[in-house]
Amino acid sequence: MCYNGPRMTKKIGYRDWRWQALWWHHFFLLWTTIDGQTRYSIPEELKQGSVVGNLAKDLGLGLSDIFYRKLRVASEAGEQYFSVDAGKGELVVNDRIDREALCGQSASCVLPLQVVVENPLQSHRIEVEIRDINDNSPNFLTQEINLKIPESVALGKRFPLESAEDPDVGSNSLKTYSLSKNDYFSLKFKDTKNGKAVPELVLEKPLDREKNALHHLLLTALDGGNPVTSGTCKITITVIDNNDNFPVFNENEYKVSLKENSTKGTFVIKLTATDADDGLNGEVRYAFGSRTPDFVLSTFEINDMTGEIVLKGILDYESYRSYLIDITAKDKGVPEMEGHCRLQLDVEDINDNAPEIVLTSKPSPVREDAPSGTVVALISARDLDSANNGKVKLQLPKHSPFTLKPSFSNNYELVTSGPLDRESFSEYNVEITATDSGSLPLSSKKTIPVSITDVNDNPPVFTQPSYNVYLKENGVPGSILYSVSASDLDFGENAKISYSILDSKVQDVSASSYVYINSDNGSIYSMHSFDYEKLKVFQIQVQAKDQGSPSLSSNATVHVFILDQNDNAPAVIYPSSAALGSLSHQRMPRSAKAGHLVTKVTAVDADSGHNAWISYKLAEATDASLFTVNLYTGEVRTKRAVSEQDDSSQRLLIEIRDDGEPVQSSTVTVSILLEDGLHEPILDLRQKAVEPSKKTGRITLYLILSLASVSVLSLLTFLILAVKCIRSSRSSGSCCMRRTDCDDYKNPNRNLQIQLNTDGPIKYVEVLGGDMLSQSQSFRSCMSPMSEYSDFTLIKPSSTTDFKEVISVLDASLPDSTWTFESQQVILLLLDASDGSCAPITYRTVQRDLPPPPRSFSTVNVNNAKS
Repeated sequence: MCYNGPRMTKKIGYRDWRWQALWWHHFFLLWTTIDGQTRYSIPEELKQGSVVGNLAKDLGLGLSDIFYRKLRVASEAGEQYFSVDAGKGELVVNDRIDREALCGQSASCVLPLQVVVENPLQSHRIEVEIRDINDNSPNFLTQEINLKIPESVALGKRFPLESAEDPDVGSNSLKTYSLSKNDYFSLKFKDTKNGKAVPELVLEKPLDREKNALHHLLLTALDGGNPVTSGTCKITITVIDNNDNFPVFNENEYKVSLKENSTKGTFVIKLTATDADDGLNGEVRYAFGSRTPDFVLSTFEINDMTGEIVLKGILDYESYRSYLIDITAKDKGVPEMEGHCRLQLDVEDINDNAPEIVLTSKPSPVREDAPSGTVVALISARDLDSANNGKVKLQLPKHSPFTLKPSFSNNYELVTSGPLDRESFSEYNVEITATDSGSLPLSSKKTIPVSITDVNDNPPVFTQPSYNVYLKENGVPGSILYSVSASDLDFGENAKISYSILDSKVQDVSASSYVYINSDNGSIYSMHSFDYEKLKVFQIQVQAKDQGSPSLSSNATVHVFILDQNDNAPAVIYPSSAALGSLSHQRMPRSAKAGHLVTKVTAVDADSGHNAWISYKLAEATDASLFTVNLYTGEVRTKRAVSEQDDSSQRLLIEIRDDGEPVQSSTVTVSILLEDGLHEPILDLRQKAVEPSKKTGRITLYLILSLASVSVLSLLTFLILAVKCIRSSRSSGSCCMRRTDCDDYKNPNRNLQIQLNTDGPIKYVEVLGGDMLSQSQSFRSCMSPMSEYSDFTLIKPSSTTDFKEVISVLDASLPDSTWTFESQQVILLLLDASDGSCAPITYRTVQRDLPPPPRSFSTVNVNNAKS
């Protein structure tokens, strides 16, 4: 059998035509008048609107009759191929006319029409002849014919071939066949009852299977049109032995359809083939063709005895929309003969595939400062289903910083639509939902990871804006002081931090000469040993800088507090050991009573806190029963009245110890000479104060000059401190003079250091502490008229004490009072040795967070001439 492409079967049964004609015949008997018949002839395939003829003129009707008498045309074929132009009375083509569809292979194709007019009622029969045009080529049902011919076949044996089909008629129909040139076969024709010639192969030369087992021929069918069209079919002849009848199927090609969700075991079709031979040569077995693909064999199954085909596997419209299956029917003869047919099975689609999202390009990392509209990835959507089942819509979740921008058919761009922040989200998992338009919509989701690359938009941040570091003095150079730490929210190089110390001054020396910082980990090391007595506190600015481009940085302040160690022994400031060595000579009257103040040993300790708490102890004495030393004030007093038996020369060894660990101590030797008739120094001072002295004018001049110098220095100091404080407040946001930043110093405990200045004629005491904050205040000093001694009185009144009352008490002492440290003032009174006048002096008080010493301060006698 031959197949040469799709064939259109467009025949209308003659039985149907006969019934329609009979009906119209009875209908026409009802009309009162039957007119004559008009005939037109037109070619097929005319365009719509083409004029067939002037129907009104041919029927003898006027144009007005068409409207008033309601002229209408009815087709006996049922299809309305023609209509009447009411304006012109012309019969025009109303639809495409295919002669082969109307009349098939009939030589004559006439369309009968019934024209009906009313008032009076009349009917006219007209005929339209449809002429054939050469619009079809000869066509074989199959493209290849396989023949098995026994080699014993006698010469002249004819083998019928499949006829070609040409829907055209007349001269345009099939006219002849031709056979390719060969040595064994010729082509002859056999006339049939319907007048068609059937081509036959005629054996012209004996076959020899051993010499040539296969013969390939080409059969060509030609029509008589102008131009001539043709169709071809390949003939493959296999030379075999015996069995001269082939099984023949009822039809050459079968066509069925199944839904793709059909279950296994679904019946497809039953095929039937017959064989004219008898016995085994006539028994037929069915099978799929030898070249049937494996996917067909795994999907369908054929019963070799009955020819029934059932569904064996699963149908999938998206994989195979149609199956073309070759079926063979073989007899049981020797050699066996076989016949062929083809089954076309079409698969009907259902919405069984969810849409698929395909990444056309992988998503690129996006900078966190990328502008809106930056393309991240290219995406396409597809659905293997057809029609509405294959239409896909994409959707993104709400509040996503991305959006989908269509580019062309089912292709999209994933672009940014808002600001990005890597520190909040370093990676986005963008979920895209695809939904089809099927009656029961299916959907799928795909997550696309989008990485956000870092931009250096965050500076390093210290764990705290300022650090307090407490460091013991006399430490080993190179030891670690502290480790600062900063973090950066950025990533990679943008988050790598290096530490450095900003250039600043500590006591007019660069801070880098005091400390060193490890740039990698922020560890701060000392460059040398610190001495608390020289430097008590300093601050440095540490900078953390990242390695981004451009780099960002931040600063932190490190306050370094030097903690005191007990590395200084108490220093005796009275009696002055510098001038007289460790021996001090004092005089006292023999008439002294118990409790008489002989002298007062005064010492200071450069240390602070407990290390500076000083206690006095009588270590050795000529007569230990005569003198006693106050543990806290250093006052040397008589324990009893002096007797005549006491030696006139007494020697005391006084030990001065601090409260540190380990204890530091020093000693001073006091030599006391007991004399008769010696008066109290203070009485002499008061008596001599009234007497004029020759030195009065000279001392007054010195006093005026000293006061002026001190005033100028105080003013300059105040200005310098104010400028430094303002600069410090601008750079670090704090000022040493601000009360809010000095909360650490509100503790009422204080530690005072007393230093006696012996330069010039004016003697003054500087009261020192160990803290950062200092204040300057001015008091009056009174000089004693005594030639050899001057007394200064250190008084600690409460905050409500009247200064006038204090000044009037020149020789008052507080031997056993308790020192309180509630924001109080210290007053220094110096007595002029010449005239007893009072002058203001400056002293400094420095607050310290240390417990108070368990002692009181009292009057200290200072040797004006020798100290």
